[in-house]
Amino acid sequence: MEKIDDETSTTSGPAAGGLHDLVGDWLDWAQAGALLGVSVSKVRQLIREHQLAAAVPAEGAGQRVPADLILDGDVVKGVPGVLTVLHDGGYDDREAIAWLFTADDSLPGRPIDALRENRGTEVKRRAQAMAF
Repeated sequence: MEKIDDETSTTSGPAAGGLHDLVGDWLDWAQAGALLGVSVSKVRQLIREHQLAAAVPAEGAGQRVPADLILDGDVVKGVPGVLTVLHDGGYDDREAIAWLFTADDSLPGRPIDALRENRGTEVKRRAQAMAF
């Protein structure tokens, strides 16, 4: 997978379109901030600190946050921990997002759905296995 810079990167080609389709709904930083009740600069900080993840979903789109990472005005419980584990294992945001939004038959479903359903222990266990 290609590395992307947390704030200013662009990407193109099939990988970009594939991530866009895999995730579905994306938010720009202002929309994410509005849902979280924080400023755009705070969203940027959350991304930089791996509390949230962002990627360029389609050519020319600019960085976006997957909408499913936010639930009821907060970052989904467990997302920051999983992102930290994946980043510690060498994943970048793009790879972490792809992992979170790819179905895993052993969960069952996508890791992000399990986190949203408060089944984070199994997701974190799988993230640790993937990252190390």
